[in-house]
Amino acid sequence: MKIQIVFPVYNDWEALKLLLTKTESIFKNKDTQLSYLAVDDCSSLPFDSTSFKEFDIKVIHLMSNQGHQRAIAIGLAYLADHNEADLVFVMDSDGEDQPEHIVDLMEKSKTSPDKIIFAQRKKRTESFAFKLFYLVYKFIFKFLTGHVITFGNYSLIPASKIKKLANVSEIWNNYPGGVIRSKLPFDSVPLDRGVRLAGKSKMNFTSLILHGMSAISVFLDFTAVRILIFASIMVSFSVVGASIAIYLKFVMHQATPGWASNLVMGFFIVFIQGFFIALFILFMVLSSRRYNSFIPYFGYKKFIDFIE
Repeated sequence: MKIQIVFPVYNDWEALKLLLTKTESIFKNKDTQLSYLAVDDCSSLPFDSTSFKEFDIKVIHLMSNQGHQRAIAIGLAYLADHNEADLVFVMDSDGEDQPEHIVDLMEKSKTSPDKIIFAQRKKRTESFAFKLFYLVYKFIFKFLTGHVITFGNYSLIPASKIKKLANVSEIWNNYPGGVIRSKLPFDSVPLDRGVRLAGKSKMNFTSLILHGMSAISVFLDFTAVRILIFASIMVSFSVVGASIAIYLKFVMHQATPGWASNLVMGFFIVFIQGFFIALFILFMVLSSRRYNSFIPYFGYKKFIDFIE
């Protein structure tokens, strides 16, 4: 069994080395051949090849920082042309994706050999504040898209699905969201998240928001429809409310002086807000359809500086 593992890396060389050492020890006595592909997202810390000489590793150095989602997309697009493994895994390089769970993903894959298998997060190790904001993000994501994402990047990809996945434009912004949009078959296994092996996490409140926005952008059409429905409800509510106020004022003569005009003005403001929200979303969706989507497989090469 040949296994290739893809890592997006930004300065986490120390953690990556510990992770590779741990991974090698797990498969030491198994009939498995491991190789690694690290996508260096323009790290400020240099890659020391001598400290990784004991591993079968290839490093793709990017021209500029693209973020870990696009680094993953570039790695998968590269493997679409250069893969010799039976199974490809996507893992974060800090160690929070535990290598012990590779075996669990492989076991699940035996029953579903044509599916992409994700590690579904059962237990997280972040702070309470991070967990709270993550719950808020999941609620907003569900509300705007109608989908639920309970997994991250950690996944198993059958070799037969690599090229298909590299041709999915949505993985450029968000890998797990792109898999969902691709309609490729996938499944998940509930697994606990580990702890960082070295260094400090680069995920803060701002980066969490950006990550959430990139995931939502994958489902832009779903989101646009839901916002349009919400804006339509606002407009309809304001028209009905204003009509009732006018009816009570001029037909029933039951409104106190100033009450009806203030109420109608309030409903008019709601009407204008709903109208312009709908108009903005409509123009945004129509504008996005004017441009061709970026396909990682056809454009990844221009982001690569060199490979070692």
